[in-house]
Amino acid sequence: MTAEQQRTGGDTGRTDVDRAFLDNATYRSLGEQHLSPREERFEKARRTTGLVLAPLVTIVFLLLPTGLENQQHTLAAVLLGVIVLWVTEPVPIPVGGFIGIAAIVLLGVASADEALVPFGSSTVFTFIGAFILAQAMLKHGVARRFAMFVLNLPGVGTSTVRVVVAFGAITCLLSAFVSNTATVAMLLPTAVGILAVIAKLLQSRGEVAEDFDPLRLRVGAALMLMLAYGASVGGLLTPVGSPPNLIGRGLIEEATGERISFLDWVLMALPICSLMFVALAVVILLLNRPETRRLEGVADYVREEKAALGRFSVAERNTLIAFAVTVTLWIVPGIVALVAGTESSTYETVSGRLDEGIVAILGASLLFLLPTKWEDREFTLRWSDAAKIDWGTVVLFGTGIIFGSLLESTGLAKTLGTGASDLLGLSSVLLITVFAVVLAILVSETTSNTASAAVVVPIIIPIAMAADINPLVPALAATFAASFGFMLPVSTPQNAIVYGSGAVPITTMIRTGVSFDILGAALIVLVIPVMAAAVGLV
Repeated sequence: MTAEQQRTGGDTGRTDVDRAFLDNATYRSLGEQHLSPREERFEKARRTTGLVLAPLVTIVFLLLPTGLENQQHTLAAVLLGVIVLWVTEPVPIPVGGFIGIAAIVLLGVASADEALVPFGSSTVFTFIGAFILAQAMLKHGVARRFAMFVLNLPGVGTSTVRVVVAFGAITCLLSAFVSNTATVAMLLPTAVGILAVIAKLLQSRGEVAEDFDPLRLRVGAALMLMLAYGASVGGLLTPVGSPPNLIGRGLIEEATGERISFLDWVLMALPICSLMFVALAVVILLLNRPETRRLEGVADYVREEKAALGRFSVAERNTLIAFAVTVTLWIVPGIVALVAGTESSTYETVSGRLDEGIVAILGASLLFLLPTKWEDREFTLRWSDAAKIDWGTVVLFGTGIIFGSLLESTGLAKTLGTGASDLLGLSSVLLITVFAVVLAILVSETTSNTASAAVVVPIIIPIAMAADINPLVPALAATFAASFGFMLPVSTPQNAIVYGSGAVPITTMIRTGVSFDILGAALIVLVIPVMAAAVGLV
């Protein structure tokens, strides 16, 4: 049976929506996608261009007299070529990362052992555990039950716009206290479930072709992008919402002696988060207009689906137990931080022991321990189910972490930052703040947001001090901007997770992400100085 026949449920020509989501492939060749002639021409041109442009960009940059140290010069050339591969997709995106890792070792930027160490990052294991949990929730129907709950909320289930906005609001609030990665991993199955319900509704009403691809619905891209970007925005609301917040706050307090309390942080971040959320909703829905705005008949449809699901099965109960254990352990460090403070030994111990990657794989392991039929030694999940998770996205983000680590260890990020600062002759709070925001966003586009904060904030503080300027506002701006990398799957873990759903084409993520990079930068530059003064920090 061909890939197309699997998606459409055999030879009937009618798309099997459930199978499309359960067995989705994020990195599909042109022959595996349902494209219009215009889309196919564009995709062929984009991918062919990449085959020529990626090596050309790398070779030309290698030959340029940049004045950089040898390692930094070579790393920059390879990274530029890899970014071209990621954007144009002549090969599957994870393979582009593989090519880049091979190149940096072959060209002597780092040894194989040095280059591959970051691949063991906790975030990689968070992906693996979360994807396995999501697979169980999709397989046993738990995600669909959660989706029915969201669609059944008063006033929500009658409009695709309200569904997207409501889901984004839930994501924002959760990510203020739970890590962004954990929040998106937790909510991804529900988002997929909601998309599957909407896809079936469109199919039953004849609003899509019989052989449509449910992974290419615009409403799906809007929902997934709201999940990823909403988590990034909500994570700014509290100091514990995202690792860059803690890193930036610690560096600022060390450099200035000014302590930023939990309440001060929340008051300062609230206007930015509120305005950015409104911007997210408007721009995402404008750039990814849902196929339908009204979801008439959704109440009846939800009622029928609930009846078809019946009572909770043993497998669903076991999946919920594993999910609840995982979420509880993810939340505990945030609760301890609220009660005891982030500088307490209790918080350090709890957050160190309950690392989100370890918690994720522990929760996933429960699925292979909780039986559904003990006499047959059948458990909630089989390894053949786990093998279907999106390993490509795991590989992709692992390569992104490697490049981020090399940017820091080779000193390339610091060289670029200080060099640009010297070239621009920064001497005012506004100019240094703008520079801090732009640099943090650019770095976060090709590395994790945590790496971006760790690299950029230490660059900005001495630049501000050298100009005899209080570094608090520029450093805070860099800290906030580190979470605003929206363009690529490797920019943040949450981007990679939703990209792994298969519902967001790379071109859609880039187009939408550019808008938010610009909007986010403007909001940070305009609002941070005002709010820092309002709460008495400057």
